[in-house]
Amino acid sequence: MNQRILAWDGCINARDLGGIPTREGGLTRRGAIVRSDTPARLTPAGWNALHDYGIRTIVTLSTLGHEEKELSFAAPFTDISVRQMAIEDLSDKEFLYKWAASDLWCTPLYYKDALARWPERHAAAISAIAQAQAGGVLFHCKRGNDRTGIITLLLLSLVGVSSEEIIAEYELSPDPERDEILARELTSTREALLGALEGLNAEEYLLSGGASCEDLGAVRRRMLG
Repeated sequence: MNQRILAWDGCINARDLGGIPTREGGLTRRGAIVRSDTPARLTPAGWNALHDYGIRTIVTLSTLGHEEKELSFAAPFTDISVRQMAIEDLSDKEFLYKWAASDLWCTPLYYKDALARWPERHAAAISAIAQAQAGGVLFHCKRGNDRTGIITLLLLSLVGVSSEEIIAEYELSPDPERDEILARELTSTREALLGALEGLNAEEYLLSGGASCEDLGAVRRRMLG
């Protein structure tokens, strides 16, 4: 697992989604898709490392109605494209009051509800990854934990990674505050993620949200080779 962690100066939560075992006995492909916290904090050396790693598309996962200056940046390389994808929407007042106005928004407790509310938004983010130009794809949010965690959950589920491996991957983003909140709620990261994964068929979910079969096939080819 630790071999997947990327030392890009300025990012503290970047890692390759390659090298993860699938149920069928294969491994996800290295260098294809990377998750991280916001690249806005990268130093020039960090941007050089990102570019040298082969990243040519960056997908920024934002929340509609939530201003985050940390998600606004320009890549210093002309061959890197940046796309903004809002996978959450704070005009949904029920979501706003239940999750965004509470400290539970920084935990995977809200994943199942978010997945139920916005299949179209999540499918659009997966399609953006599928349709990216040749080269590696980086997707991120501010901390690289939760919006990024939801898309990671969908990607890994789609290519046949087990729930246990998905949980182990998520736990590489340590957050003592999150763990304290979950303990207060009498649950844990593992239990919250199992709840989000329960009954989830990633392919059916993404197709229902508007992703095409071609997009899902392209994601599998990127991740599995």
